[in-house]
Amino acid sequence: MTTTNQPDKGRDARRRYLRRPRSRQQDKGRWSHTYGAVDLGTNNCRLLVAKPNSGGFRVIDSFSRIVRLGEGVSQSGLLSEAAMDRTVEALAICADKMKRRGVSKMRCVATEVCRKADNTEAFVARVKDEIGMDLDVITTEEEAGLALDGCAPLLDYRNGHALVFDIGGGSTELVWLKLTPGQQNEIIGWTSIPFGVVSLTERHGDVSASDDVYRNMMAEVGTHIDAFEKEHGIADVVADGRVQMLGTSGTVTTLAGVHFGLKRYNRQRVDGAWLTSSKMIEICERLSMSDYGQRALEPCIGEERADLVVSGCAIVQAMHSAWPIRKMRVADRGVREGLLQRLMREADQEAEKAAKPQGGKPRNRNRNRRRRRRNANATSQPAKVSS
Repeated sequence: MTTTNQPDKGRDARRRYLRRPRSRQQDKGRWSHTYGAVDLGTNNCRLLVAKPNSGGFRVIDSFSRIVRLGEGVSQSGLLSEAAMDRTVEALAICADKMKRRGVSKMRCVATEVCRKADNTEAFVARVKDEIGMDLDVITTEEEAGLALDGCAPLLDYRNGHALVFDIGGGSTELVWLKLTPGQQNEIIGWTSIPFGVVSLTERHGDVSASDDVYRNMMAEVGTHIDAFEKEHGIADVVADGRVQMLGTSGTVTTLAGVHFGLKRYNRQRVDGAWLTSSKMIEICERLSMSDYGQRALEPCIGEERADLVVSGCAIVQAMHSAWPIRKMRVADRGVREGLLQRLMREADQEAEKAAKPQGGKPRNRNRNRRRRRRNANATSQPAKVSS
């Protein structure tokens, strides 16, 4: 057997690629920042830290904790001290992670529970004072738009329309879309149903107490769905088979985890998965007839979600009753991803604006560089003396 000392050209090429300096474009706009997005909801506190890449962004850190900030708000109208303490602790972890990752652009938002609670202003001030974090309480319209931005990559544009829903802890956002061949989304209508998994559970109690509780949950949510249907006539389009249903929330990801029999939640398995409606409703019905202990034994539910998952099932089943779409796509993404995308677009716009002089024309950096060089050469030459 003979050997050769010829170099591995492929390996050398890879090394040259790895040593390749960053392009000027990668030092501009979105490329010059690390991004952070915090979504504080009625039930959860979630963080994503990301860097841009050619496909959008790459997550480099994340955090999620059930804080139940909205616990008791539907009865008292106030955020409790215990709930605020839990939430501030979680937000402090988010702030520390962003600091350690060198986040230079961030946005931290709060949703339904902070829109409702009477002491939200004091809570936001406490977060600023103790952590240094600016917490922005966003409108239902912006929340729906952010969730849509985050989920948009999972829309199938072969459909004419899409129905996107986000089941939160205190509210449920619904967006009715027209999908165009150019992959542009036209929002036909949107609504915020004032019930989420926390508020609906607190309103009706545990389904184990009565056979009627689950049906009552469905009926109450159904009145809001019926009003949205009456306004937009979605059922007729559904009947023609031209609507994609896309759900983003802990409820739908939990249903997917239960359906796939996961022993431990796996985002890669769940995000983007399709569930047939018949299987989804079968799981909803089974969970509605089980007690807390039985639900807690489900690996993708556990004790933290066992008391809330059934109200989420009631919301899903109420929507299916109005719009019996054959299958639904599951999104483990939403507001945080939407925030990251908007932050990156803003960074691009800022860089573009900075590249323009006050007159409005883009700077020609090469031309300016040549002019400076000519001026420097001119001043370095000795002055001519006339004879």
